[in-house]
Amino acid sequence: MSLAPRSQLLLFLFSLSSRMGLGLYIKDNEPADGLYSLLSLDQKREAEDFIFRRPLRCLDMLATNGYFTFTASRPQLACAAFIIAEPSEVISVELSDVSIDCGAGDFIKMFDGWVLKGEKFPSSQDHQLPVHQRYTDYCSPTAPGASSRSSQNVAMVFFRVQSPDSGFTLAVKKLHNPFPCNVMSQSPEGSFTMVIPHQRRNCSFSIIYPVAMRLTELSLGQAKSNELRPQRQLWSGCSGAGDYVELLGGNGVDTSQMFPVADLCFSVSGLTQMKIGCDNSVLRLVSSGNYINRVSFQYRLLEQSELPKSRENSVENFCTVE
Repeated sequence: MSLAPRSQLLLFLFSLSSRMGLGLYIKDNEPADGLYSLLSLDQKREAEDFIFRRPLRCLDMLATNGYFTFTASRPQLACAAFIIAEPSEVISVELSDVSIDCGAGDFIKMFDGWVLKGEKFPSSQDHQLPVHQRYTDYCSPTAPGASSRSSQNVAMVFFRVQSPDSGFTLAVKKLHNPFPCNVMSQSPEGSFTMVIPHQRRNCSFSIIYPVAMRLTELSLGQAKSNELRPQRQLWSGCSGAGDYVELLGGNGVDTSQMFPVADLCFSVSGLTQMKIGCDNSVLRLVSSGNYINRVSFQYRLLEQSELPKSRENSVENFCTVE
């Protein structure tokens, strides 16, 4: 039986952490607590008029509105909850019924995005806030926070609770976002249109699967070239343009550390599809703020026969493009 997309998503985070040496801020003995029961759950979205409640695990993936209560049965030193919504949504997170001892080293920190040790999504290059402003610390003596709102469809909560029976309740609510930017896809196939309306910013659409991607429409403010640049090509053509699209591949979540596949800085429709044989395939739209830029694309999961054969541990060798 195949795993549901959200279970596949969590399984990817573990495989990525193991392969790249990226900590999930979870000690080796922590993931086993509830992990396998989580992967086997057939989670269903609840009706809007139903208030969904369930316990929160030390390591968890949340994808629905509701109330999630964590109660420590033993010291839990490094826990994390990954929260994901639909591409056109942002996430509101609020704490209540908190009973932790900040002075003894307990903490609850909310993060605007996802973090795996050493890598962040969105990357610092693509997020409008500096990294320290993306954290909301419940235990901060200067600016304690009990609520946070994400800038994109993913958010995260880190917590440490050492005393048995201590804990908190996490309220998750998803809100509509009219101009999605920096999206983590829940699905290995689909289509999406990203629009940046006169804003100087970078927006990434991340698909943590190896996929075939086809751009169906690209409308940019200025045309520079009519050539699709393959991997290892110098960036002289599009990096100088204020508005362009990048295709990236890699095995982490930080787009600034991924391998360039192609760049495109001219308006066109009906492009030939490209296959990105990496664990993470990303389309990144860079905008100068002078124009309304728009890109539409389709993507699908690569078949097993289309996947590259792994050679050594090099991202350049592991990820192949056709």
